[in-house]
Amino acid sequence: MHTPASMVMGIVFAPLGLVLVFTAAITPQWREGQAHLGMAGPGSLLRSGTKSHGTRSGSVEALILLRSDGLWESCLQVERSDLRQCWPVAGPYQRDPRVRLAQGLVLTSLFLCGTGIVLACIGVRCWADLPLRGVAASGGLLVVTAGLLSLTALGVYTHNLKRLGMDPSQRIHNPRYPHLNLHPAGSLYFGWLGSCLQVLGGAALLFSFKRPRCPTCPSRHELSVSPCHSCPEMTNKPDMDVYEVSC
Repeated sequence: MHTPASMVMGIVFAPLGLVLVFTAAITPQWREGQAHLGMAGPGSLLRSGTKSHGTRSGSVEALILLRSDGLWESCLQVERSDLRQCWPVAGPYQRDPRVRLAQGLVLTSLFLCGTGIVLACIGVRCWADLPLRGVAASGGLLVVTAGLLSLTALGVYTHNLKRLGMDPSQRIHNPRYPHLNLHPAGSLYFGWLGSCLQVLGGAALLFSFKRPRCPTCPSRHELSVSPCHSCPEMTNKPDMDVYEVSC
């Protein structure tokens, strides 16, 4: 069968968007920040088991702590070292309602996109002569909804990125909480790209609702006198052309 271009576009873009959004959801790089912990004395980095990267043992350098947060995991690493530790999100960051909202929206988006892709595959039916246009378009509607939900989650997180899980009073009065210069990280960009692909793929599948019309058929007013199936142009065409009109 000749699969419409809109269906092909939707079948390609929707899974790509799902993979990118899923990758963004499980990686802990939604935001990153660094903090200066203090000065390292002579040989302290060597005693801690880290790499000096060409720094002389007698020199003094600042220790920089790198922190990254995702929706379900956070990580800490000392710059220019192999010291890295990750753990499930906890504390004020986990309890932040905006983080919980983003988690729920992303999970719902992944479920709807997966369901929409299954419906789209059933509707396209590349192994059959006629596609189920209504089923394919319904799958496209779910994929578009999934893309909009993930875009909403990304927008909420990005807008509140520097305030998520932060207690201003604790940061000001407690010197144990170093200042973090937070900024968007790579997972956010994967999520934005995947969400846009979901919207584009779902919109392409929505065009499956529209059926092609027979250009040689007379107008609706003349159907009673000269029906479409009696047009000489239609009756003289091979079966494949008849399929192109009937689907």
